[in-house]
Parts: sequence; structure tokens; C-alpha cells
Amino acid sequence: MLTATQSVAMDKVGFPCIHGAGHTHLDSFAHIFFGGKMWNGYPVAGLVTMERGADKNSILTMKDGIVTRGVLYDIPRLKGVAYLEPGTRIYPEDLEAWEKKSGVKAMAGDALLLRWGRWTRRAKLGPWPINEGMAGFDNSVIPWLKKRDIAIIGWETPDYAPHPPGDLPPSAVHNFALAILGIHLIDRADFDAVADAAAARNRWEFMLTIAPLRIPRGTGSPVNPIAMF
Repeated sequence: MLTATQSVAMDKVGFPCIHGAGHTHLDSFAHIFFGGKMWNGYPVAGLVTMERGADKNSILTMKDGIVTRGVLYDIPRLKGVAYLEPGTRIYPEDLEAWEKKSGVKAMAGDALLLRWGRWTRRAKLGPWPINEGMAGFDNSVIPWLKKRDIAIIGWETPDYAPHPPGDLPPSAVHNFALAILGIHLIDRADFDAVADAAAARNRWEFMLTIAPLRIPRGTGSPVNPIAMF
């Protein structure tokens, strides 16, 4: 919202939910719990409360920013399509096929950035209920992620949908990565521009910077990740 007088104009920006579907954000380890605990075995009770927020594992653990190697996995480019259809699952063999094609792979300490073409599809077909139709990691990728010891995952959506009957609950990879593997997540990113820049250079790795807001006891923060080639 813009407010203005004869001498000054100011924008006021509010985020009803930092973890919403409409903006890119970085998850802290105080966002997801498993068995009453969060990453590193900290109990949720008494440490994450409505009154105080997160006294452990808040976004302030990253208050000085992140600089690491980013590796883009452009799965539509691998498949020769503009975007993946909603419900498409991305398997470890897809990731390794992309590594063979691109000549780079995400390793310990890296940020793996996964593009399935959400924003390209939106530009072509218009908006749709995103949580009802998206592509993403199959649950079989979890052991692969643990073996690679990746530090950060960035994706355009945190899941695939729709789910077949009898499947694991939605966002299983998202939740397991945060609470069990200790992988920070960049949710709801837009990788179209970086994919174009990488393709123009035929270079799929770059320096990545992420600077979260210093939100006291926050469970996440809006971010604007920057890739530098």
C-alpha cells in the first residue's frame, strides 16, 4: 500500500503469512516438526510458542546471510519441454541425467535449485490453484539428498500434486528435509531468469547469495536470492 503527502511517499508491505504461496521465502528449522521435535532434536514445547515465537532454530541463525555454490537443475530443459505438467514426479534418475547433460552436480554444502517451469506455464496458460497442480520431487529422492549432503534446496513449489491414492502425505520431502535432514529451503522461487542466464552461458553453477530479514524469533523470511556467474 502506498501512502503519500506533498513531501513524501512511502510503501507499506505486510505479509499475512511468511510461508504463503505468493512469495519467495526461506524456511528456518522452527517451521516444521516431527514427533514433537525440530531439527537437531530440540523439543518444540516451550521453544516455539504463540507468545514468543521461536526461541530455537529461528531465522536469526542466518541473520548474516548465506553465500554458497548454487547448482540449477532445469528438468524441463532435460526433457525438451517448456514446463512439466502438474503431477509430474522428479526422480533421482532425472537429477543424475541432468548432471550428465550439464556436467555439474550438487554436493555437500551446495544449494540445489530445482526448476520445473511453474512460471513459464503460468505465463502461457494463466494462473491456476497451485496447490492442486504442481510438479516436484518424488519421495524416493530423500535418500539421494542425504547422500549428497546438500545444504539448501530451492524450488518453485514444495511438492507435486495431485497425489495418487495411498501416497505419503503432501510435502513429505519438504517436511523431512527441514526436520530430519537439516536442509534449509527456499520455497516458491522463480528460476526462469536464472535458467535463461545459465543456458546463454551453458553454465549451470554460480555463486548464490541469500539475505533473510532479521526477524526476531521468526520461522522464516522473504528473500531475493541472487545468482552471480
